[in-house]
Amino acid sequence: MPHNPTLSPPLLASVNAPQDLRRLPRAQLRALADELRSYLLESVAKTGGHLSSNLGTVELSVALHYVFQTPEDRIVWDVGHQTYPHKILTGRRDRMASLRQLGGLSGFPQRAESEFDTFGTAHSSTSISAALGMAMAAKIKGEDRYSVAVIGDGALTAGMAFEALNNAGVADCRLLVILNDNDMSISPPVGALNRYLAQLMSGQFYAKAKNVGKSVLKGAPPLFELAKRIEEHAKGMVVPATLFEKFGFNYIGPIDGHDLDSLIPTLENIKQLEGPQFLHVVTKKGQGYKLAEADPVAYHGPGKFDPAVGLLKPTHAPKQTFTQVFGQWLCDMAEKDPRLVGITPAMREGSGLVEFEARFPERYFDVGIAEQHAVTFAAGLACEGLKPVVAIYSTFLQRAYDQLIHDVAIQNLPVVFALDRAGLVGADGATHAGAYDIVFLRCIPNVSIACPADENECRQLLSTAFAQNHPVAVRYPRGAGVGVAVRSDLNALAFGKGEIRLQGKEIVILVFGSLLYPAMEAAKALGASVVNMRWAKPLDTELLIQVAQNHTALVTVEDGAIMGGAGSAVLEALQAAGLVLPVLQLGLPDAFIEHGDPSALMASLGLDAQGIQASIRSRFAVN
Repeated sequence: MPHNPTLSPPLLASVNAPQDLRRLPRAQLRALADELRSYLLESVAKTGGHLSSNLGTVELSVALHYVFQTPEDRIVWDVGHQTYPHKILTGRRDRMASLRQLGGLSGFPQRAESEFDTFGTAHSSTSISAALGMAMAAKIKGEDRYSVAVIGDGALTAGMAFEALNNAGVADCRLLVILNDNDMSISPPVGALNRYLAQLMSGQFYAKAKNVGKSVLKGAPPLFELAKRIEEHAKGMVVPATLFEKFGFNYIGPIDGHDLDSLIPTLENIKQLEGPQFLHVVTKKGQGYKLAEADPVAYHGPGKFDPAVGLLKPTHAPKQTFTQVFGQWLCDMAEKDPRLVGITPAMREGSGLVEFEARFPERYFDVGIAEQHAVTFAAGLACEGLKPVVAIYSTFLQRAYDQLIHDVAIQNLPVVFALDRAGLVGADGATHAGAYDIVFLRCIPNVSIACPADENECRQLLSTAFAQNHPVAVRYPRGAGVGVAVRSDLNALAFGKGEIRLQGKEIVILVFGSLLYPAMEAAKALGASVVNMRWAKPLDTELLIQVAQNHTALVTVEDGAIMGGAGSAVLEALQAAGLVLPVLQLGLPDAFIEHGDPSALMASLGLDAQGIQASIRSRFAVN
């Protein structure tokens, strides 16, 4: 495993586990936090990774491990991209150089990685449910320990978090929910809850209490300064009953999440209380690094950079990404068709909707981290004659599967699903891989699945999908394609039809999606034919039967799960047609693929040009 070349600062070097942290005098914790923040910044600058969110949780991580007896006390982080300080404090400091690399540390909590990672949390809004389960398990087993859920304000927009709050509020167990309120999810937080939290700090009751206090205390400067400190660090003390108290929690806060002198005594007091507790802490993304404080979105997940300089603009124009192709298509189609509306579940930047929001604000809807609601909301819009486009990561559509079936497909509504991050996603690993969309979509009646091979075809198939009067998903990978020029028109391709891209002999390779180009390279070395299938459903059975009858063996290639995927659809179609010939299915195996460089991962799975060629030679004894 790579060793971090950075020398740890003196205090941080002495902390190899939380037990070491708890042996430090409290007076040294501020210096430790400063060292931890510097080390974190230097580490992430060398590897890339999530930065803003982690800079914001330095003091909170120190305080939690100082007060609670981890790992006996359980801490569940939500979302897990804020756990780098936690990882550094729990024995993984010297492995930070391997972060998000093949065989290295995950960018998220992983139970297999450390006993301190009590629950895997790479999708948001699961922490309260998991921590409640752990707290109730402790009660059933007679174990005296605490369970803590640390949830961001963006993650609290999801319905699952409120389902858990509703359940937890009547549970008699040792549960603490910490709302890490940094006023910034990946995209700006939206919705009534976020506004409510803001109103707690600016409501008339609080304002009146503050003004009365100032007028009374102005004649006594020391008391006035004390009141100002209370105002800064304990504003919640003058706020009336909150939403969380209505759920049955004892609400405490808000307090300054960067003030260890507030955090540690508060957490120590909470440990003595009975029943479910809710602590509201206010933190700042990018805390301590001015460039990240000023632009937390840009520094949310940067690549490698020089901390002294910050992020630099690329010196040459990078290749256009599939996400950018989608974003431009969405704007162009919206210009043409006033029925188009764009929907995202809190992934405006990641899904390429920034320009769309600016140009068509009345037709842009960020519904927060609420994938289920996003899909049914789209269904309601479609019922009224609009044409919704749901921009969502493949991995996050999994969270709205019932709504996809029940609310969209059964009613056969014309909703377009733009599935970003299809296939492997590299450094984010198994939790974010879009490995299953072909499998879980193609079994649903009325739903079609388009698999563009390159950037231009992505634009064309989005137009094709938009023209249909039923649900269609267009799946495309993260990052750039091969660099094909993208046309500016909105011309559609034939629905459900593929194309022969290379004519060869004996073996024909059927490709679904962006692996067309490595498959073409392999085919040229083998003298094989290549078909760009374009659609996993409906399958172009006419073309399939044609090439099956003219070749002696067939290969399917996809960047999704083999089991139940596009290759399985081909086998089903061949059987239905009464055609029997050898078939080799290439794709993702029946295993979760962990984080690493995307090209290295594809090579390790035999899905690069050399791997495809080698698999075909081995299976069919080709010279």
